[in-house]
Amino acid sequence: MVLSYGRGRVFHTTMGHDISALSSVDFVVTFQRGTEWAATGAVTQPIPADFPTADTVRVRADLAAIDQPPAPAGRGAQPPPAPPAGRGSQASPASVPPPASATPQTYPPEQVRAGQPIFSAQCGFCHGRDGMGGETGPDLTRAPMVAEDVRGNKIGPLLRAGRVDKGMPAFTLSDADVAAVVAFIHDQKNRAASLAGGRRAVDLADLQTGNADAGKKYFDRTCGRCHSATGDLAGVAKRHDGLPLLQRMLYPNPAAGKPSHAKVTVTPKSGEKVSGTLGYRDEFTITVTLPSGASRSFPTNQVTFTVDDPLQAHVEQLGKYTDDDMHNVLAYLQTLR
Repeated sequence: MVLSYGRGRVFHTTMGHDISALSSVDFVVTFQRGTEWAATGAVTQPIPADFPTADTVRVRADLAAIDQPPAPAGRGAQPPPAPPAGRGSQASPASVPPPASATPQTYPPEQVRAGQPIFSAQCGFCHGRDGMGGETGPDLTRAPMVAEDVRGNKIGPLLRAGRVDKGMPAFTLSDADVAAVVAFIHDQKNRAASLAGGRRAVDLADLQTGNADAGKKYFDRTCGRCHSATGDLAGVAKRHDGLPLLQRMLYPNPAAGKPSHAKVTVTPKSGEKVSGTLGYRDEFTITVTLPSGASRSFPTNQVTFTVDDPLQAHVEQLGKYTDDDMHNVLAYLQTLR
């Protein structure tokens, strides 16, 4: 996205969410050209010949290497220190390595490279471009089925049949494409095995470190002014569990499509007051949703405004929580069934 604002220019891209994306030629070129435009108002950098197409992926090897594990140390080198333990004597589940492959296997680099764009296009939305977990799909480098797979004997049939009950469709792929995807998944698993704490997904066990009694005391002291365990939060642990409950506790924003809790009054230079619920706000624009359902937007540098947001207390609380506080309160909320 590019736009001019006053005497300046704004360039924004949603690309570049991980090392795989940062190393892709399309991200690098787009970022360079966008930055040049924001700085000068012109774009002179040409699009390179290896710019990706709808069917191909191109990666900058020097950037991709950032995500590679260090080369093994020579003989006699000291092993790396063990990952730090969590609270008490229990290590964090994130430090537990992925399950070992029942049958160690390697694949030709060219087959792995061929599988990467297919996996990214077909599977990356759910499982992440690198297979280590995404919006809805699990981390495949930790999946027991992948650990048990031998040259696609389990992954291949799953790709062709899908798991419709879990939202995974069946894929129509050639034998060569299936073999390439299998090669890429196993290569990613081999890479993940050399990493410590590299998992992006959150297991429920990661969150079970709090003390419910301490959490109740904190809740009664800090949260009880607005919330009640027998009122608005009665049965909350039945409605939300694990990470969703923690997210709801820390960032209780309205669900998509639901109106904002925040009330706003905007006063333009004309003196007219416009009041309603907060529809949108960033550094440049504030939008008011009127009682009629209509919206009005204003440049923030041309108006004054006040916002009354009952959820602001949660925002302020984020800076006060310790890690123990968060997990203790979560442990208490999990008892409200």
